[in-house]
Amino acid sequence: MKIKKARLYLVETGSYRIPLVELISDDGITGIGEAAVGFGVGTRAALVMMEELAEKFVIGADPLKIMSIWNDCYYDTFWGKGAGAIFYGGVSAIEMALWDLKGKALGLPIYEFLGGKQRSIIDCYANDWCFGGRTPADVARAAEKVLQDGYSALKLYPLGHSDETTVNKHIKLRQVTKEDEKICIEKVRLVREAIGDEADLLIDVTAEGTPDTMVRIGQKIEPFHPYYYEEPLDLFDVDAYPFLKQKLNIPIAAGERLYTRYGFKRLIEKRGVDIVQPDPGTCGGIMETFRIASMAEAYQMRITPHNCGGPVLTAACVQLDACLNNFLMQEIFPYRPEIHYNIVEDPLEYQIENGKLDIPDLPGLGVLLNHKVVDPFLVREISG
Repeated sequence: MKIKKARLYLVETGSYRIPLVELISDDGITGIGEAAVGFGVGTRAALVMMEELAEKFVIGADPLKIMSIWNDCYYDTFWGKGAGAIFYGGVSAIEMALWDLKGKALGLPIYEFLGGKQRSIIDCYANDWCFGGRTPADVARAAEKVLQDGYSALKLYPLGHSDETTVNKHIKLRQVTKEDEKICIEKVRLVREAIGDEADLLIDVTAEGTPDTMVRIGQKIEPFHPYYYEEPLDLFDVDAYPFLKQKLNIPIAAGERLYTRYGFKRLIEKRGVDIVQPDPGTCGGIMETFRIASMAEAYQMRITPHNCGGPVLTAACVQLDACLNNFLMQEIFPYRPEIHYNIVEDPLEYQIENGKLDIPDLPGLGVLLNHKVVDPFLVREISG
């Protein structure tokens, strides 16, 4: 069996763009993968990266030799060593598609290649619900709706708000003002009051401040019992994470902007976090996420696979959730437009009930590309 064709898509879903690759073997078996760079700057660059990698290493290759292809990308591109989101977004999408194709070819879910399923149901937490509110009270009301939808865990971005007079104008300089801080703490307080003590409140501050600022904010939100404090600092400064961790009584989570096991090595060895968050759509793929989770397990750390993408990425995360020893819970975006989910048939996001999801037992990723939706977004087709 050989890969004879690769199709690249860029699906526009509103404020989010989903870069996809579909690999097709010479006997007609397909596999799909997603790069998790659908927001910010760089989505099209990742698509170009997929194109170059597919032309150089994938077309004509045996799709069952996944690690051989991955190693070619790492060792034979020069830029693979020490690369970042765009390069590994492309690698991750291709690796994901290869696993999907292999699973379909052999009639097995991907988790069966990673030691087998350890759980049949996973807990999910809701993201992407808090950005519409202009005031802390607005955000608290939105949090109540998330609980009504059945979720008992939700992620809040207390430094990300829509008042243009504050954060958005100066956050680039790492100048979190007193007003920003005040709104941040008030938002956490009101959301906690709205959801009660039993629900899990995850706090993500997306590395918006300097260590002194993020220590101060962390200490001020401690009374509201955050489940964890996510990405308080830039991951370029791994040494600052143990410093911050020593000053807080909140679990620390980070990792969405680290790539490969090599990128996670120092953060884990320094015990800079309690929870690692590699993204299968940017960290190097499914196997690389599994390796990072295993490294973290040796240091008594848990994992919540990062997922800010579309339903293909969700499916990849769920395959890992089924078999990781130190799995905690899965990030889900339940409030995006219908087209976001309908790029696949029977998206897993629609199968969540009361914040829980049954692990599918279908081959590969467990989802199929919906060509009626994605075909208008075809960017390039590469043939051998």
